[in-house]
This record gives sequence, structure tokens and C-alpha cells, in this order.
Amino acid sequence: MTATDRSLDLINTAAQAAADKLAHDVIAYDVSDVLSITDAFLLASAPNDRQVRAIVDEIEERLQKELGAKPVRREGDRESRWILLDYIDIVIHVQHSEERVFYALERLWKDCPELELPADAKATRGKAQEHAKLQAAEAAEEPDGDWR
Repeated sequence: MTATDRSLDLINTAAQAAADKLAHDVIAYDVSDVLSITDAFLLASAPNDRQVRAIVDEIEERLQKELGAKPVRREGDRESRWILLDYIDIVIHVQHSEERVFYALERLWKDCPELELPADAKATRGKAQEHAKLQAAEAAEEPDGDWR
């Protein structure tokens, strides 16, 4: 069994929406052969809670507007470190970069086929690592804060 055309439409629209809101490391897996509850997972991350919320809001808005889809469940809003959107056909995980590294969902689904995504979404690969290096470099340049 493979992901349905509807699932692929949802994944591609959500991936493009995430990329448009500057998500990091957008990737999707066809999990239809190993799970009976959904066809595909989309993973995306962001370096801060505000951006996680913005990505989720954009995904919801675009899926509603373009495909008439509403999530049946939305979890994780309170702290916005990991928000899950369940559309039955697909499940979307938008995580803070730290949670993405800690939980490593890619490791769980590495044996599942990766789905082809729009070019903008593919271009987000490696952005979290670039962001972390930039942050480390900026932190190294900052004075210690000893203003005596």
C-alpha cells in the first residue's frame, strides 16, 4: 500500500507552507505500509516557539483554503515546543529544534520511503544545523557582560 493522492496533496501543500514560513529540515515519510492509522508523516522544525506556531498556523490556513482540510486533532499548543496536527490521512509534527534533535523521529521512520517534496521544502534541509552554527558564532563574539 502507498500513500493516496489525497495524502500526497496534503503533504505537498503543508510542506510548501512550512517552507514559506522558514521551517527547518522539512521531510515527509510514507508510513502507509507500517501504520494503518495514517498514510504519511511530515516533520518540520523551527529555532523558537513563536516560529513553530507561525508554521503551524500557516499549514492549517493553507490546507483549509486550498484543500478544504481541517485537522481532527491539534496537540501541543500550550508551550509550542511540539505541535502535532492530525488530518487522519497525514500527521504533521512541527517541533522546536531542540525537541527535534532529542526525539529524533526520523530515526523511527528511516526504513519508510521518503516522499518527494516541493523544491522550496527540500531546500530547508540542513537549515537547523546552519542556524546552530550561526548562533554559536554569534555567542562567541559577544562580550562576557562584565561592564566594570
